Amino acid sequence: MIKRIAFFLPLALALAFTMLVLTAGAAAMDTTTIKGICKDESGKPIAGVTVELANLDNGRKITTKTDSHGQYSSLAADSGKYKITLIGADGKPLFYLNNVPVQAGVENVVDFDLAKIKAEAAKQPADEAQRKEVEKVTKQNEKIKGLNALLLQAAQQKKENNYDGAVATLEQAAAQDQTHDVIYASLGDAYLGAKKYPEAETAYNKAIALAAPNSKGLGADHSGLALALARQGKADAGMAECDKAAQADPTTASQCYFNQGAILTNLGKADDANAAFDKAIAADPNHADAYYQKGINLIAKMTIGKDGKPIPAPGTAEALNKYLQLAPDGKNAQAAKDLLASIGAPVQTTYGSTKGKK
Repeated sequence: MIKRIAFFLPLALALAFTMLVLTAGAAAMDTTTIKGICKDESGKPIAGVTVELANLDNGRKITTKTDSHGQYSSLAADSGKYKITLIGADGKPLFYLNNVPVQAGVENVVDFDLAKIKAEAAKQPADEAQRKEVEKVTKQNEKIKGLNALLLQAAQQKKENNYDGAVATLEQAAAQDQTHDVIYASLGDAYLGAKKYPEAETAYNKAIALAAPNSKGLGADHSGLALALARQGKADAGMAECDKAAQADPTTASQCYFNQGAILTNLGKADDANAAFDKAIAADPNHADAYYQKGINLIAKMTIGKDGKPIPAPGTAEALNKYLQLAPDGKNAQAAKDLLASIGAPVQTTYGSTKGKK
């Protein structure tokens, strides 16, 4: 089972800071500075959003981003009249100021305080377009706040093993918003817990389709999809998803392959299961349980010689001894020792040594 708790940041709150980009030609001779601070409706700095500075006199545009304190600055602006636009993380304008005079030789301070702007717009909306943008941002922030509450509620339900409740909560969230991968990823987790595997497959596919190419959650999404597929008997497709999980986030690969191996073992496909366990070990050489489960499957391939003595399959003792090396006090330690004794193999105090004891 994949555990995740993910939260949305309020609209336009994504930590980032980049150097300003000059989108016109070479800087004019008569340049000056434009700077300011951007705050949301609660007075908190708006970090990582774009500020576009458009010179209405010569058509030149400069873009920069706010830092973690909500501050922005442009050092190479021409003097003149400007349209200054605050653009959210989704690329849509949050607010703009038109015909802002910018003078040479001084620091021109232009702040965006959405709380004050909203209050002023409510008293005397000078620009209908601006008023609508403020209302839109307010509604979006309220929507995201509600989605956050549903995600937190579902996380608690999953923690309490109330997966049916989590499914209902997250289906409500998905009905409200079909654009965020984290909702569908969390819904996929809930479906897995509720043993609704086809639904989990659909949810994870939606999460993957919506996620950004370099999203950190993609590894977990592919791993969850692999498990949903394997539970439906789609072992080959599940293994392919584990490969994708390994590419997206190598830290998820070993557990993904291990899950595949466990399912294949339960389906009686010991050789395929051990191929999956080998992949789990390749992804994480310290995955003790992968060695143990591989050893268990190899025990089943043991034969009896003409002298009545057991002939273990190649690699059996090595797998079990490696488990004991990695987890000498693990939950399967005694079982591993008993299995080694049953095939007449020594328990090695150091894996790879030739000396040991039964």
